[in-house]
Amino acid sequence: MSKNPHLSIDQKIVGDTYTSSEIMDNLTILCDDFGSRFGGTAGEKQAADFIANKLRAYGLQNVHLEPIEYIGWRRGEVSLEIISPIQKTIPCITLPHSPAADLEGRVIDLGDGAPVLYDQRADEIQGSIVMANSEIFPGGSKRWVHRGEKFGRSTMAGAAGFIFVNHYPAYGPATGGVGNGGEALIPAISVAMEDGAFISRLIKRYGEVKIRLKSSDHCEPMVSWNVIGDLPGTTHPDEVVMLGCHYDGHDISQGAIDPASGAVSVMEAARVLAQYATSLPRTIRFALWGIEEIGLIGSRQYAAQHEAELDKLRFYFNMDSAGGRPEKGVMLNEWPELAPLFANWSEEMTLPFGVGQSVNAFSDHYPFMLAGVPTGGMEQVKSTRTGRGYGHTRYDTLDKADITLLREAAVLAARLAVRVASEEDWPVARRSREAVTAVLDSPSYREREEYAARLEAYYQAHRG
Repeated sequence: MSKNPHLSIDQKIVGDTYTSSEIMDNLTILCDDFGSRFGGTAGEKQAADFIANKLRAYGLQNVHLEPIEYIGWRRGEVSLEIISPIQKTIPCITLPHSPAADLEGRVIDLGDGAPVLYDQRADEIQGSIVMANSEIFPGGSKRWVHRGEKFGRSTMAGAAGFIFVNHYPAYGPATGGVGNGGEALIPAISVAMEDGAFISRLIKRYGEVKIRLKSSDHCEPMVSWNVIGDLPGTTHPDEVVMLGCHYDGHDISQGAIDPASGAVSVMEAARVLAQYATSLPRTIRFALWGIEEIGLIGSRQYAAQHEAELDKLRFYFNMDSAGGRPEKGVMLNEWPELAPLFANWSEEMTLPFGVGQSVNAFSDHYPFMLAGVPTGGMEQVKSTRTGRGYGHTRYDTLDKADITLLREAAVLAARLAVRVASEEDWPVARRSREAVTAVLDSPSYREREEYAARLEAYYQAHRG
């Protein structure tokens, strides 16, 4: 077994975290006092100020809020009525950045929304309302096909509207952003699995189902905030290790697990590191991102505005929802040179955790990964999940949180941060743009990027 050169710090980190209620206290305040913290709500700014004040109280330096200007969204009223072959009102919610709507049309059921279906059924989709469920590996796909892609392909195929069906039973409609950075071109709503199955059965029995959809949502300019705080390094303070997680949830939920369990884990790592790891050679930066849920807007802006500093960003570790995962592993974003180092640390820490390699575009690591920064996240390395479960629904509430899982996330993050900040033989550096392109050069990623480029061009041509 490897000798542990950080044993004294480890013992203090573990002992303090496991004998303190601070992490659960913070989660309770974020959820019960500030609600969803969704962009544009009063609770969002209250949460940002609360986090900043906590980081200052823990002893971090240069704690500040960085404003983010963006196009936000206000939820209005919505109704969905089946008008033929029967008359029935279906409970639903609109998806963020959906525009106001008043339309009638027939429903085209695309099941799990496999990308190939949008070409195969293009004639049917034109002028109709597409219905697709939330399965993330549709049609046997080996890549994650996001809700936004199913919506985007529907938009480009000429659909008049989009119905997103939660494929998990008994959780109701699932939310999630659409719109490609601004107001969407067609309305998007979400329904429960049971209601989607009902509509699907009607289509099979009668051949055609027509609905009427009305909504009154709207978009407007807004401001959000990233919250940043530092534990300065002693000998190489300009070299930075960053731990980050977004703090905003969706407006229909407290977002207790996704994302707040990760946000409070970052805060707890900040608390114990500021107390017991004050002589690390490199700076540890703690980032709580705004408005991730509607397009990674906070982390994208930070990466763009701080581009000149990214050469000195040694590693970004993403903690989205980390405190809710029963298995805590390290998923590196295709940095094989780092795998032996993390595996050695697992042995040194006497803390078994998996180390994997993957790429996805759906959390706050992604803007940094595209910029060439070495990145990873706390994830389930051997995950078999097919979606979010109660995530993105009204049932992602504080009662789902387990203080042991929160503590495990904070302790692993803090102990890893000590090692990344202390390692003198760090084997990787920021990638060039060409190297990033080479890493992403796979059939699955090329397919997703080709779709994303088409969608961006489509929005450029069809927005006002």
